[in-house]
Amino acid sequence: METRELPRVCVIGAGPSGITTAKRLAEYGIPFDCYEASDQVGGNWYFKNPNGMSACYQSLHIDTSKFRLAFEDFPAPDEWPDFPHHTQLHQYFKDYVEHFGIGDRIILNTKVISAERDAQGLWEITTDTGRTETYDALLVCNGHHWDPRMPDYPGEFDGVLMHSHAYNDPFDPIDMRGKRVVVVGMGNSGLDIASELSQKFIASKFFLSARRGVWVLPKYVNGKVGDKASMPSWMPKKLGLKLKQRFVVKNRGFMEDYGLPKPDHLPFEAHPSASEEFLHRAGCGDVVFKPAITRLDGKNVHFADGSVEEVDVVVCATGYHISFPFFSDPALLPDARNMLPLYRQMIKPGVHNLFYMGLAQPLPTLVNFAEQQSKLVAAYLSGNYALPSPAEMRETMAAAEALRSGTYYDSPRHTIQIEFEPYVRDLQREMARGAKRAADRGHALPVPARASARV
Repeated sequence: METRELPRVCVIGAGPSGITTAKRLAEYGIPFDCYEASDQVGGNWYFKNPNGMSACYQSLHIDTSKFRLAFEDFPAPDEWPDFPHHTQLHQYFKDYVEHFGIGDRIILNTKVISAERDAQGLWEITTDTGRTETYDALLVCNGHHWDPRMPDYPGEFDGVLMHSHAYNDPFDPIDMRGKRVVVVGMGNSGLDIASELSQKFIASKFFLSARRGVWVLPKYVNGKVGDKASMPSWMPKKLGLKLKQRFVVKNRGFMEDYGLPKPDHLPFEAHPSASEEFLHRAGCGDVVFKPAITRLDGKNVHFADGSVEEVDVVVCATGYHISFPFFSDPALLPDARNMLPLYRQMIKPGVHNLFYMGLAQPLPTLVNFAEQQSKLVAAYLSGNYALPSPAEMRETMAAAEALRSGTYYDSPRHTIQIEFEPYVRDLQREMARGAKRAADRGHALPVPARASARV
């Protein structure tokens, strides 16, 4: 059988999404370069990453259990705890790269600063080392937890105002002992940091501020890891959701019983916040809840209920912008509300040689999400999968957006929210349909190999 030249691919980023994508390309014999701004792989899970993009703090354990986060062909170590520490996860990613022998394809200490399509549709990639290369296709794996979203509060603050992205531990970057501290936000990072700082030997006074209440879900159910269980695929989505909501209320109780505000939504209508420690801290009185901050005035922080507190430190666990600083084309960037409509969370109709990998907030895990997406991408680039028509792609996108917006309350944090297992099932069905389309087209390469002629 005659072999044919496959397209040359650029992969941006060597975090978990980048390395599993690179591994898949290598399996298919697709030529690629993977650029990583840091001196090691691991991305967000590389604590104190010198590229400044890691959101890890010293005490961080991943909220996804080891049973859910492992790559398909690289099991998590048996000796791991149910919820591994970030250092264990970082080592796991380094071991993955070594095991599959892709380290020599990852170009470290090299940041992509520009990615532009030329007149022929090829990608011109420029790095901060002065390197310029041309590629047939671009796979974006730069993550979405590195560009902090800071609130714009009126007034001036005489204390320390910082994002949780800069938080390492109760003593770094500032010593929180004896300080009056406000943490803003009740996502997973907010609850973790609140649980840590609210202990009496750290903050002298601790407040948790949020615009709305949340349901704090358990990590364990009847002594077992909660995310191991899943609803059967045959169960209607609405019925499964109702059963999960009823279970949470029955077994967790009402948030008001812990001194927290009543959520204005039901469980699983927001990205879940899970903690075994936070509700204990709240129930002990170590956490005093406050509504949204309305104004800063010297050391005084004003809240929406009219109360005022003297504060030394405000830590904003308020999420992240979705950012692609190497793109200049506005059509390739999300809007101000983090909206970037994509087919299968990957593809912009009309741009047939660009894929956004791992750009989702899946339940229960993001770690191996791009691993599933890479199956479609590699099949596509090798001529074994063909996309549907742009009209069909847009119809599928509209249906997916209607499902998402009908499930989660309106917020920038929910624009990329999906459920992992239904997504993967749909992806597998689509790959089967796309394989038939590819066969009907004689397995023609949708992205021909043209860039290699310029190298």
